[in-house]
Amino acid sequence: MRITIRDIQRLKTERRRIAMLTAYDATMARLVEAAGIPIILVGDSLGMVVQGHQTTLPVTLEQMIYHTQMVVRGTQRALIVADMPFATYQISAEQAFANAARLLQEGGAGAVKLEGGESLAPTVARLTENGIPVMAHIGLTPQHVHQIGGWRVQGRDLAAARALVAAAKAHEASGAFAIVLEGIPAALAAHITARLSIPTIGIGAGAGCDGQVQVLHDLLGLIEDFTPKHARRYAKLGMAIRKVVARYIADVEAGAFPSQAHSFSMDESILAELD
Repeated sequence: MRITIRDIQRLKTERRRIAMLTAYDATMARLVEAAGIPIILVGDSLGMVVQGHQTTLPVTLEQMIYHTQMVVRGTQRALIVADMPFATYQISAEQAFANAARLLQEGGAGAVKLEGGESLAPTVARLTENGIPVMAHIGLTPQHVHQIGGWRVQGRDLAAARALVAAAKAHEASGAFAIVLEGIPAALAAHITARLSIPTIGIGAGAGCDGQVQVLHDLLGLIEDFTPKHARRYAKLGMAIRKVVARYIADVEAGAFPSQAHSFSMDESILAELD
């Protein structure tokens, strides 16, 4: 039985912290679920982490469905939340519903995530009223990176802070089951969290949120040349992988691999019958 949005909301009521991680394929999803993660985000961050783009903007709906299918196949218990990519929900609530429905029907997601402020609340309402669980996302919204002038902390002045508080309340009123707070001052995130009945999931928003989400590759140290300020590198697997591959190359070049233990045998009398 998979974790539901009600289970996640109950964690806030019980004052229990919520951990959430990204995964983009069945193998990684299986590993993080086995460790006990309750929510897996199939993030459009795959555009940068997996595809090598500079932003999330090139990611398509078809790609999100494909990666969501893999994550769903690799898991049994975690709630799977799929990002709705850029330009798949901004035109109209009808467009948003049709595309979100595909992520649930074809991708197998248990919920979708949308980036945007108070103006997006009617779209959130349209989805939730028609059976699609929504996780909202405000603050530093990567799909708006060009509009906001880069990867900048949001909500530092009074007007911007008020706008974020209003957006959070609007999304809650529209039926969102949780809300991601990204790239905002820790004090503001704590202020918002205290005023909502739904869980807040922070990323670069301090410890005052109800939960935290991170990109798995950042935690594992798979991207060696950059670690975001909000991320903690728990391992250096990028370096470990390079060392393993170097050993493999050396063994192949020296004739040390494969050995007899890694090879298959046959009846040698058959060989004698061959030309």
